[in-house]
Amino acid sequence: HNILDTLFINRQQLMNSSDIIEPSNLPGTAVENHNSGAKTVNLLVRIFAFSVVAVMLIFLINNYLNSWQQWPGLPSFFANQGWFGLELLRTPLAEDQITKGWLQFLSYLGAVVIVVLYVLQTRNRSLRSDADLLSRFSAYIIRAAFWIVLIIGLADILISFLRVENFMPALIGDNLSDAIGRARFRAIYVHFPLILLSLVIAFFDKSLGFTWLAFLVVLAEFQIVISRFVFSYEQPFMGDLVRFWYAALFLFASAYTLVHDGHVRVDVLYSRFSKRNKAWTNTVGTLLLGLPLGCVILGVGMWDKTSSINSPLYSFEITQSAYGLYVKYIMVGFLAVYAVSMIVQFSSYLLEKVADLYQEPEDDRLSDNT
Repeated sequence: HNILDTLFINRQQLMNSSDIIEPSNLPGTAVENHNSGAKTVNLLVRIFAFSVVAVMLIFLINNYLNSWQQWPGLPSFFANQGWFGLELLRTPLAEDQITKGWLQFLSYLGAVVIVVLYVLQTRNRSLRSDADLLSRFSAYIIRAAFWIVLIIGLADILISFLRVENFMPALIGDNLSDAIGRARFRAIYVHFPLILLSLVIAFFDKSLGFTWLAFLVVLAEFQIVISRFVFSYEQPFMGDLVRFWYAALFLFASAYTLVHDGHVRVDVLYSRFSKRNKAWTNTVGTLLLGLPLGCVILGVGMWDKTSSINSPLYSFEITQSAYGLYVKYIMVGFLAVYAVSMIVQFSSYLLEKVADLYQEPEDDRLSDNT
């Protein structure tokens, strides 16, 4: 009996002790809680990154509809509906314009809904896999832009040479020669088909390096030197080609340099940070500086038809020299390409750095199809 009483007393003391280990404090449960939190962050970050890219693409589509197809746009649609405290329009929108406004409004919501459904359907997909997907999309944009400036630059310099030397009428006739001297005609019937061709080439050719674009700039400058000092020949289109390709190199290489961490850093602390602290720094910098910068460029430059990017694109603006390259409006479009490629690349960068914070394996590609 004494032995049984002693065991009973010890059992009661153990049950009343404050040192009892709660199930939630067990190592296995803690790991499960951590994994659950990591999966939640994974889903939220993926939804955010893809939503930024999707909304940006919808914005570009709606920008085209607003500026070139005379759709109302969200500000006019909201004002017509009296939403968000906006002043009502003096002239209400027509019924078809209201319908178009609803389509534009729902396109943004639909883009986010599609992103959420995609992320939920691929909930086991790793952050690094999606970062790689977005990075490859950004690389495609830059490849396409490279082929555009290469092919259009060569085509336009040939056209300008034939025009300035008065060879064009003998080749294609007076009427077509006059037409090709108009910016709108050349853009629609020469530049736009070449842009489509460039998009196709960029889809199949993935071997492009930016050293080639730098080499083209050197060649363009070299031909000016040779023609000027050897043949005493110089025309405005020769200098335009150098500026055309150099501007492309400067703006298009930004996203490429970001993914390779090649931008010049002037810092005292960052180089001494641990990998985790670097990931935190880059994550916060992406959210507060990188993505907002790209959004501001697109928002300010493409808000309406008179904005700094839309206006030259809409009017097919060219240089004052009638025999120069007709590519000034394309050079203004470089800013949009820069902003788009940087937004996509920064979204990829965000996913990559959050993956570093949660120590996701760098070769984690096993869940791509789940």
